[in-house]
Amino acid sequence: MAEITFEITKELGVISEATKGWTRELNMVSWNGREPKYDLRDWSPDHTRMSKGVSFTEEEMIKLVELFNMRNEEDEFTEEYK
Repeated sequence: MAEITFEITKELGVISEATKGWTRELNMVSWNGREPKYDLRDWSPDHTRMSKGVSFTEEEMIKLVELFNMRNEEDEFTEEYK
């Protein structure tokens, strides 16, 4: 199996942190030398290990933000789920 390479080209922000120091982050990541994409996943403190995640093109990220912003009030999380 071919080795997967990655480069975090821009750290956009940490969404949350787990008790063992791993952080859920939104970053721009170049996978195997390709154009960077928005990438959401958990990372180890030194960014050498990662969980499964999801990557978005610019167009997909714009659509995701639009969908989030268009949600109805009844779609929002109640206090018991926050």
